[in-house]
Amino acid sequence: MQINRTGKDRRCEQFDLSAYQEFTRTTAIYPGTGQHELPALTYCTLGLAGEAGEVANKVKKLIRDGNTPERREAIADELGDVLWYWTRLVDEMGLDPAKIIRQNMAKLRTRYAQR
Repeated sequence: MQINRTGKDRRCEQFDLSAYQEFTRTTAIYPGTGQHELPALTYCTLGLAGEAGEVANKVKKLIRDGNTPERREAIADELGDVLWYWTRLVDEMGLDPAKIIRQNMAKLRTRYAQR
């Protein structure tokens, strides 16, 4: 169990995905922002793929050059970018991020129920 600075079990912390989704709207500057149409969907999809590629490249370098706190922090930074693009794509598609996560959890519970 990990304890945060307030002494609370981290599993008890709640993160509001809807609030983050709303926040990303304030930082979104790309063709078709907020129009839920192909230019915005394409931009967000390409950004997501690009950032995921950056994560993969940094993990590759971590394997090659060694696992250091600096390299792990660089990966964490790229994962934040992945999260931003994922959230923007979800928003541009008019979807609820929490619903996507709940559906994914249900799918995985069914898939791995035998384990």
